[in-house]
Amino acid sequence: MTGAETLDIAREAVWTIVIVSAPLMVVGLVVGVAVSLVQALTQIQEQTLVFVPKILAMFLTLVLTLPFMADRLHAEMLRISSRIVGG
Repeated sequence: MTGAETLDIAREAVWTIVIVSAPLMVVGLVVGVAVSLVQALTQIQEQTLVFVPKILAMFLTLVLTLPFMADRLHAEMLRISSRIVGG
């Protein structure tokens, strides 16, 4: 395997990680900003208020997007293993 092929596999792996983690990151960002906005508007200065809605939203997102994540990771593993077998 040449250096270019190794870099190509690494680039594909990083891109797969970005695609797979994007739904959870976006939901965490949106919920965090929404709760922070509510805190700023109501002047509630409780630091732990963000955790419960964010954890629940991220868990729900994980349950809903787990098939998509598994398919993407499975496809990436098949692609890498076919390159390994192919030489």
